[in-house]
Amino acid sequence: MPCDNARRFKFIGCEILYREACYLAATGPHRVDVEFLQKGLHDLETGDMVAKLQSVIDAVDGSAGYEAVLLGYARCNDGAVGVYARNLPLVIPRAHDCITLFMGSRQAYKTEFDAHPGTYYMTTGWSERNVTGEGGLARPAYGQQGVMSKLGLTQSFEDMVAKYGRDNAEFIRQTIGDWTKNYSRMLYIEMGVCQEQPYIEHARQTAEQRQWSFERRKGDWSLLKKLFFGQWDADFLVVRPGQRIVARNDDRILEAE
Repeated sequence: MPCDNARRFKFIGCEILYREACYLAATGPHRVDVEFLQKGLHDLETGDMVAKLQSVIDAVDGSAGYEAVLLGYARCNDGAVGVYARNLPLVIPRAHDCITLFMGSRQAYKTEFDAHPGTYYMTTGWSERNVTGEGGLARPAYGQQGVMSKLGLTQSFEDMVAKYGRDNAEFIRQTIGDWTKNYSRMLYIEMGVCQEQPYIEHARQTAEQRQWSFERRKGDWSLLKKLFFGQWDADFLVVRPGQRIVARNDDRILEAE
């Protein structure tokens, strides 16, 4: 029989959270209907991401009995800033990006980031939802529409040679095209929701190819569990109907007005 005190939520999130979100929806105390958007939404220009996210939120069935819409996003390059709550409250973690959701808290991510600023993070979702480019690392799923495309960084090296000539293509790659030069370390975050050894080995091999160091650490479910379980404390922003999400350049990260 259904649980008498179960609440009903709608979850809308990035597909990199697919395994974790489905697990929590299946095992948690409340009924949560899940919907996922393609990885790389934050690679669009800010206004385009806001518009896409808003359209999906606005399409939620108002007669389905949902108490709130849970967002599996963070500030994400301000891609959530400006989103309105229409008829239902929105609940979003106070976080700069999704790595915080796998780390369990803003402080845990900040500690890791401050200690190792040149780190490329990897999880099962980031790995299996990648649109794979050269070297086994991801090209943005929305890259053909977004900022990366306008910079010419979604083209293959062969396409750049054909368009600009080899010397110019080499220059573009060496200056603005080689995003990997910003990293020196890969960290794989283990969430334990599936057999992760193949993902870990793939991440290790990719790090070796890029001449990065490689480490792995256990993830923390705390923040995701609180989101799905309706335990919305100071780590979350609840946006009431008629309010919108705004950015704050302090510990709050996001606020409603």
